[in-house]
Amino acid sequence: MKMKLKTGDMVRVIAGKDKDKEGKVIAVDHKNGRVKVEGANLVTKHSKPSQTNQEGGISTQEAYLDVSNVMYLHNGEPTRIGYKIDGDKKVRIAKKTGDTID
Repeated sequence: MKMKLKTGDMVRVIAGKDKDKEGKVIAVDHKNGRVKVEGANLVTKHSKPSQTNQEGGISTQEAYLDVSNVMYLHNGEPTRIGYKIDGDKKVRIAKKTGDTID
């Protein structure tokens, strides 16, 4: 599957327990089609004390979401992403407005 999202894109979660939350993509897993969104899908992780983490304890961190559960935000509006050939470069465009993204 072609991954149209990149690290640093602003997205809105459209399904699941964190529906309607917005955040920045902090990690992309191209192989499994999943993304990590800042502040969404938080899970608790229990860690034992170790050499690097002397305290151990319980911490919260973001878990991966399926890419189908997030939608790209362009000017605050959710939109799909398409591609267009601009000269000799392939650029991403917002389907709703037709504006180039990058």
